[in-house]
Amino acid sequence: QVQLVDTGGGLVQAGGSLRLSCAASGRSFSWYTVAWFRQAPGKEREFVARISGIGENTNYGDSVKGRFTISRDNARNTADLEMHGLKPEDTGVYYCAAGTSYSRTPAGYNYWGQGTQVTVSS
Repeated sequence: QVQLVDTGGGLVQAGGSLRLSCAASGRSFSWYTVAWFRQAPGKEREFVARISGIGENTNYGDSVKGRFTISRDNARNTADLEMHGLKPEDTGVYYCAAGTSYSRTPAGYNYWGQGTQVTVSS
């Protein structure tokens, strides 16, 4: 079992930056791929980024490539999403997720944080 708590959201102007953090409790954090998804009102949950268990592989959604960076620190059981060049269309609730498959879909993840709101004003 893994419990996830995601923090760091807030209100930021377009062009600004935020850093989201995902803190995990439980054992064997390095077994799990960690991903970030986001969901805007009325839309499906969208893949943002993922990082493999020991951090050797990362992958990003097309809309955030070059602006967002995912990282993890297995010694501290944390995974972060650094976001730069934020746009109004990045607005949504951001969720971290952990799972044993290296997936781009929500179904590939067993454990979820509670979500943190990111709002980008124009």
